Amino acid sequence: MKRIVILGAAESGVGAAVLAKQKGFDVFVSDMSAIKPVYKDMLDGHGIAWEEGHHTEEKILNADEIIKSPGIPKEAPMIRKAVAKHIPIISEIEFAARYTTAKMICITGSNGKTTTTSLIYHIYKAAGYDVGLAGNIGHSLALQVAESPHAYYVIELSSFQLDDMYDFHADIAVLLNITPDHLDRYDFKFENYADAKMRITRNQTKADAFIFWNDDPVIREELQKVQVGATLYPFAENKEAGTVGYIENGVYKLRLPHPFEIDVQSLSLKGKHNLYNSLAAGLAANIGGIPDAVIRQGLADFPGVEHRLERAGTVNGVTYINDSKATNVDACWYALESMTTPTILIVGGKDKGNDYAPLKPLIQQKCKALVYLGADNAKLHDNFDCLGLPVRDTHSMRECMEACRELASVGDTVLLSPCCASFDLFKNMEDRGEQFKNLVKDFQQQCSTRN
Repeated sequence: MKRIVILGAAESGVGAAVLAKQKGFDVFVSDMSAIKPVYKDMLDGHGIAWEEGHHTEEKILNADEIIKSPGIPKEAPMIRKAVAKHIPIISEIEFAARYTTAKMICITGSNGKTTTTSLIYHIYKAAGYDVGLAGNIGHSLALQVAESPHAYYVIELSSFQLDDMYDFHADIAVLLNITPDHLDRYDFKFENYADAKMRITRNQTKADAFIFWNDDPVIREELQKVQVGATLYPFAENKEAGTVGYIENGVYKLRLPHPFEIDVQSLSLKGKHNLYNSLAAGLAANIGGIPDAVIRQGLADFPGVEHRLERAGTVNGVTYINDSKATNVDACWYALESMTTPTILIVGGKDKGNDYAPLKPLIQQKCKALVYLGADNAKLHDNFDCLGLPVRDTHSMRECMEACRELASVGDTVLLSPCCASFDLFKNMEDRGEQFKNLVKDFQQQCSTRN
């Protein structure tokens, strides 16, 4: 019996374990951290052996194949030992795809992928398609293939997941942009990260579609290096030679595969960056054969994504915006670009090798103050104190929010758009956003009690 070992026992790892067990493999799951009770129950319920808090070498390095959590870097000691023994290492997505013939709509990019993935899923679901949501959001693809299979999957893919995919094939691949991110995982070489993103086109043929932002200079450069077999569907903000999706005189237009139009003012998502997300999603729906009326309605009534420019509330005339998903400089830039009132910007967290220089002109234009939120804010001080704006140094969300309340006036916006990962002070990005929103609610309750 072939032995599969899964490293990491969260959503993707446990899903892969369930599918592997169903397919008759000898399965073992190992996690260096504590496993959540819900996942322990799933593993026990399927009779799958597991361990937590350590890796037992003799139980791992006898594997025929290892399925690795995307959060585990290639430099991890157990990964190095597995590579030295020539044990194949793949992702959960790669493994799950072996056991389904479903159509795969896959989305990657440094920014906007959760919004675009969710919007595509929203439209496909509204059209009555049998569709699942997977990857970085939704449920594990492997678990869905095992227990609730669909005819279509809309999958958000990180560069880490793409690194460990080899035979996987996207029927529709979407690449939104490539800007510096996660460089700490790519030897601080941007070209390595860009190459990882381009793996979304791997194994595509002319019958498949590759949707990409034509204005992105990095994508253009990568297309000179990579032979893409798919039919190309470039989109851009303005009509350009060869583009099939663009904005013209306030109208959102798609030329191929079927002509489609909608007034930009009708789009539910606002801001320049969301025009790109909406163009990519509309093309993916159009290629999928979804009727114009459904696409039009989906683009107009999409409710947005939690922790992405999410309005958390208004307190004493100050608007609070939760953009905790903005974990890199480019995402923060787009959030700031969409601000129309004086802004108190909350930045900080676990730095990923960020270059903050592109933010400085926009901060000077849009911001009235900066609040640093991190275990170590030294790099933020080095980069932004020179702008001459009021600055507060904070090390917890409550301390941060109290500083924002002191700095803000009626008509201002407090924007949590941190540029950084959350793991220095928070469990994850969601925890950071939830703490922000809960404190806004606390402020609102305090105000109502006083009144």
